[in-house]
Amino acid sequence: GGEDRRGERNLITEEMAMATSTQLSSSSSLFHSQITKTPFLLPAAKIGRHGFSFRSSNSLSLSRRSSSVSALAASSPAVGVNEPVTSEKPTKTLPFRVGHGFDLHRLEPGYPLIIGGIDIPHDRGCEAHSDGDVLLHCVVDAILGALGLPDIGQIFPDNDPKWKGAPSSVFIKEAVRLMDEAGYEIGNLDATLILQRPKISPHKENIRSNLSQLLGADPSVVNLKAKTHEKVDSLGENRSIAAHTVVLLMKK
Repeated sequence: GGEDRRGERNLITEEMAMATSTQLSSSSSLFHSQITKTPFLLPAAKIGRHGFSFRSSNSLSLSRRSSSVSALAASSPAVGVNEPVTSEKPTKTLPFRVGHGFDLHRLEPGYPLIIGGIDIPHDRGCEAHSDGDVLLHCVVDAILGALGLPDIGQIFPDNDPKWKGAPSSVFIKEAVRLMDEAGYEIGNLDATLILQRPKISPHKENIRSNLSQLLGADPSVVNLKAKTHEKVDSLGENRSIAAHTVVLLMKK
């Protein structure tokens, strides 16, 4: 009785185990064949409070994209990792550009007073690294500003021995060269000198004529004004000189 029942149960268990093994073997073969034919990527899993859950993943699409990128890279010329990247964005070309310049220098005894390239008789002059021509420095900055370039101090630093005592006409010529290179010319220029002494009116036409020549511009488009500072602060006390310039550059 009891032994026969145990024998029957053992026989049934063995048959079920064999059937399960056969079924698993068949499923494994089928699954293996599917894997070898078409890879299938499972989404990433994470363990939460309620067991495993799967996040939505773009693995398959990323895999396809990677293949496309690899194919494209294989057909493209190799680019070195350390090669500089250059921007191909063209510089914006404007029909005109406006620039403003300002400069100021101390007036000290023992220095020549040079304004617009003209030596002006006075008991003191500009203390500066170059010849201290406040007007030409101001005009240079106005042109550079209109072109969107660094200021005169960056292009001609005052700690460079090369520019020690240099005539400011050198700076003007460089500014004009950069203007020509960019395809612009002087539309018109308006400058204002601010100093208490000496009076500029006797020298104004010489200054304007020389400035026009340096700029390569018609004198009719170059204007020069001079004002005192009503004896206020260093300008009004004959201890300094300043200048403002506004310039309009026109596309050639």
